[in-house]
Amino acid sequence: MKYFKSLVFCFLVIPAYTISAQIHQLKEISLFEDKLQIKVPVGFEVMSEELLKIKYPLSRRPTLAYSNEKGNINVAFNLTPSPANQELIETYKNTFVKTFKSFYPSSEWKDQGIRNINGQNVGYLELITPAADTNIYNLIFFTNLNDKLLLCTFNCSEEILSEWKSTAAEIMNSLNVKK
Repeated sequence: MKYFKSLVFCFLVIPAYTISAQIHQLKEISLFEDKLQIKVPVGFEVMSEELLKIKYPLSRRPTLAYSNEKGNINVAFNLTPSPANQELIETYKNTFVKTFKSFYPSSEWKDQGIRNINGQNVGYLELITPAADTNIYNLIFFTNLNDKLLLCTFNCSEEILSEWKSTAAEIMNSLNVKK
């Protein structure tokens, strides 16, 4: 019986893990005149302007977004005109928490905080928000770049969160702002 369990593990579990790892393989990209390096999933492409208009209201449209072929998993970036420096990251975090709690009172909060990533303080919010036909997992992380607030988001439907949560964290942890 032990032998059978070992075979099942080798032939079912290990290949499933390998396939999952291949699907979530990341590649490093450079953005904002090479001032930002970050990883995005291999196979994700820059989202078309048409899809950006559909997925994001004008007031919250990112500067740039990468998406899978279906458009249901996104990594978006927005270099805002808002002034920012390392000392303001906690203030922004507190403001964003209040704003999201106000706009999405039924949201399910997973985490929030500030981490030092590659020598840079990075604020983050992790929550599930309601949408028209499903719930959306959001990992929102932010820091300063060129004295402006840089907002980054990873989002996917709650149904596929278990497949993508560790990848979302890996994307955030790959953020590298060049001075």
